[in-house]
Amino acid sequence: MQNAPAKPGIGPEPKKNDTPRQVVFILVLILCCTPFITPPIALFLGLVIALTLGHPFLHLNRKATNWLLKISVVGLGFGMNINTALQAGRQGFLFTVISITGTLVLGILLGKAFKIEQKTSYLVSSGTAICGGSAIAAVAPVIGAEEKSISVALGIVFILNSIALFVFPLLGQWLHLTQEQFGLWSAIAIHDTSSVVGAASKYDSYFPGTVQKALQIATTVKLARALWIIPVALFSAFFFKTKSKKINIPWFIGCFIIAMIIYTYIPLVQNYGHYVVTIARQGLTVTLFLIGCGLSKKVMQSVGAKPFIQGVILWLVISITALYAVMHLA
Repeated sequence: MQNAPAKPGIGPEPKKNDTPRQVVFILVLILCCTPFITPPIALFLGLVIALTLGHPFLHLNRKATNWLLKISVVGLGFGMNINTALQAGRQGFLFTVISITGTLVLGILLGKAFKIEQKTSYLVSSGTAICGGSAIAAVAPVIGAEEKSISVALGIVFILNSIALFVFPLLGQWLHLTQEQFGLWSAIAIHDTSSVVGAASKYDSYFPGTVQKALQIATTVKLARALWIIPVALFSAFFFKTKSKKINIPWFIGCFIIAMIIYTYIPLVQNYGHYVVTIARQGLTVTLFLIGCGLSKKVMQSVGAKPFIQGVILWLVISITALYAVMHLA
């Protein structure tokens, strides 16, 4: 689920006169706060800034995206029925267990086959298996990963997230997936919560006048999946024989559940909850813009060929397997 962008210090160094870059950045940021900009376009605009002008506030980017993502996810809860969410969560439980276990095992084997540094390989596998940047941020201190390993894993995850946000809705439409099928598929196969929500929102737009089923299922299943950070972190400490107690518990998921309960049982919130959801979805669009701004040339160059190939193979395996499952087994 989330989702942490590139580390401070990775990207273009600030120039002496940053005012023009700052003005352009702020203007585009304001534009992304409007309903005219969709999540894929916001990510694209961020990438353009990262690869041309550079992010003028890169040192603030990680903290801003981290908090904006969490607040926006909680806001989505004010438009979701808890009973529907529980049903969706049960539907995705078996897929979650199998896919997380399979991805971790395959990732470890690929890391050994490609002779990738063990902790880098494990972080890439964990990010792919659970929820991208959030999983990497939670597991890294547990296994004592170095800064370079964390940066490489984050770079791979966010590059593949960017591709998924553009490609998945088009593939879903081409394959004639239902909103329910796409929501479940994207929650399992796309790394970060922000990109999952962005892709699901885009797919729902292909079905005007209908309930946003893809968004509801994708968000619920993805956040339920994110809870697996805790057992995976505990397993990681055992696997790497560390005694670290630094496990980041995703507290905002609890707030998301509380928001759903409030929406389900308080009529007044049901009448006005859609305003909160609209703001939250726009917040996630801005989050994707900021993530795009963090994907500088240095981030991409720091990844390396072998870890990137490992990440791509893991992503393709989980995407194809999950797609087959939702089309034939769900």
